[in-house]
Amino acid sequence: MFTAKDIEYRSVFVINCIENKALRVSNGALLLEDTEEKKTITKLPFQKILALFVIGHITITTPLIENCTRNGIPLVVMKPNFRPVFFFSVTAEANFLLRQKQHENDKNNLQIPKILVANKIQNQLRLLEKTRQKTDAIVRAKGQCAKSLLLIPDAADYEIVMGLEGRVAKSFFAAYFEQLDWKSRCPRTKIDPVNATLDIGYTILFNYVEAFVRLFGFDPYIGVYHRLWFKRKSLICDLMEPFRCLIDQQVRKAFNTKQCKADDFKLFKNEYVLKHEKSSEYTRMFYDVLIEQKSMVFKYVRDYYRCFMQQKSTANYPKFLIN
Repeated sequence: MFTAKDIEYRSVFVINCIENKALRVSNGALLLEDTEEKKTITKLPFQKILALFVIGHITITTPLIENCTRNGIPLVVMKPNFRPVFFFSVTAEANFLLRQKQHENDKNNLQIPKILVANKIQNQLRLLEKTRQKTDAIVRAKGQCAKSLLLIPDAADYEIVMGLEGRVAKSFFAAYFEQLDWKSRCPRTKIDPVNATLDIGYTILFNYVEAFVRLFGFDPYIGVYHRLWFKRKSLICDLMEPFRCLIDQQVRKAFNTKQCKADDFKLFKNEYVLKHEKSSEYTRMFYDVLIEQKSMVFKYVRDYYRCFMQQKSTANYPKFLIN
């Protein structure tokens, strides 16, 4: 397994292969080449790669997989619309003791889910406070956050925890994005540019967190809060919750500063779809934020792993608090 020092030494690489780009392995290094001009754009030593995210259409070769396996590098390939189509990582897949504990975990035990939800709400409250605004919506949302944080520890069943999270989310989005003509949060339906941008950010965050989770050998499909569902990586959905605030903050900032605009999208079949030429800008915007937090994400997952394996009390479980 990687250590914190490895995380500092290695880098997360995001490669845009949407137009005239190709990957090739040569002499123990990964080469990004321009297929049109037939020249090497950059050379990446495998020993310095922490995770490799590729956006676009590429050919995955045996040498690439072999080098990723040898150096413990998660490889994520996404379509131009950021939908993941391939995830490869065998870093700690043989950690059967961890997976055994995951399967034996009592699904009715709400202690860890309460920590995850409370951590998410704490960060939502922090974002609202950072606006320094006192509109009616923000005051109501802050009150809802504070009230829910008091109620979560005594929640008796799963539905109550979900209900508290849902009420906070509804009031949070309405308040935090009210200046952007916010209607409602509609995941994956892309009813407006802000919702579409949030979807892009959450998808990138999901893949980013999964790369770290797989470093320890977790079964990504066995969660503690999100229930088992066909093809849903419930554990990733769980562990990304405290980090959603990073995406929320970046989206609000980007639209307020005109870094993101409605003109960046086109309406296709009643959905707002990001224009092809804007893909690299949005990719960079989100990965810049996440890569800056790579040590925090690694330490969070590492500490969660240690607590889960050693069956520690919930007071010892990690929290991520946004600055």
